Amino acid sequence: MKAFKYLLMVLLLLANFVFAQPSFADAPKITKSPEYKALTKEINKLRTVQESQTELAGYTPKEIENKLGELELLKYSFESGVNWGQCENKTGKTLAIYGPIPANMEQEDFPYDAGLYFLADGQTTQNDWDCQGIYIPSDVTATSPTSNGQNQEISGGVVVKVPKGTKLAIASNQNTGALDFNMPVAQVSKSSKMNWFVPKISQAFLDTRATTAPTTETPQISLED
Repeated sequence: MKAFKYLLMVLLLLANFVFAQPSFADAPKITKSPEYKALTKEINKLRTVQESQTELAGYTPKEIENKLGELELLKYSFESGVNWGQCENKTGKTLAIYGPIPANMEQEDFPYDAGLYFLADGQTTQNDWDCQGIYIPSDVTATSPTSNGQNQEISGGVVVKVPKGTKLAIASNQNTGALDFNMPVAQVSKSSKMNWFVPKISQAFLDTRATTAPTTETPQISLED
C-alpha cells in the first residue's frame, strides 16, 4: 500500500511537470517588447543612413558610427537576458523610482503594475533589481540628450522610463537645478497603458521620505549572525 502511494505521488509530480511545460514555452520574449522593437527600428534606420552614405541632420558620419555601436550593444543586452534597468542617484537629494511590485504584496492585491520606492543620494540600485522609471517632482525640470545631439527638456510631475539593460545616472545641474540624465529617456505619456501611481509632490517632500529602494550597498544577511 505504501509503495502504491509513493508511485501515485511520483506520477502526480511527473504529470504536473509535463503539463506545466507549455506555460514556460508561452512566456513573453524580450524581442517582442515595445522597447526592443523601437531599438531595432532605430538601428535599422542608422544602418540605412550609414550604408547609403546619406546625411542625418545633426550627426557626422563618426557620430552615426558611435551611436550605432551603442544601440547594438544595448540590443545585445536585451538578447542576452539583461532585461532590467539600473538607477544611480547623483543629485544630492532623494529620488522617487519605480521597480517591481513589493515582495510583501500579492500581485492580484496590488493595484499598480510597479512599486514606488525612494533612492538615497549616492546610491545605486541592486543588480537584477529592475529600476523601471524615475519620477520628476512637480517643481523640478529635467533634461536628457536626444538623437540629434540637442537636449530635451522635461517638465515636472511626470515619469520617465529607464531603458532595459542600461545604467541611468541622474545628477543635478549646478547652474539650473534641473535633473540631468546621462542618456536619452522616454517620458511616460498620459495615454500610456502603464498602470503606475504618479503622485504630484515637490522635491522638498521627497527629501523627507525614508529610503526604501534596494541598493548595491544594502547589507546582506548572513546565516552565521
